[in-house]
Amino acid sequence: MENAEIEELLVKELELTEAHVTSDGSHFQIIAISDQFETMSRVKKQQFIYAPLKDMIADGSMHAISIKTFSEQQWQRERLFNLPQ
Repeated sequence: MENAEIEELLVKELELTEAHVTSDGSHFQIIAISDQFETMSRVKKQQFIYAPLKDMIADGSMHAISIKTFSEQQWQRERLFNLPQ
């Protein structure tokens, strides 16, 4: 699955404001933006993002995943430092 397809899946399934995905083989970096994250613990945020990806994780097409989550307000401050190049 291409990065853009993963972004679309995450936005659609999780109702995110934005998602940015970069990869190197089976190693993925995900940036997810949604105000839903304001009330979630770090563990809940990880579980939330992993849920729609579980099949790709299980079949090995996604091996290592790095996740950063931001509320919309946090993203406005942090986007220049975190936007994938």
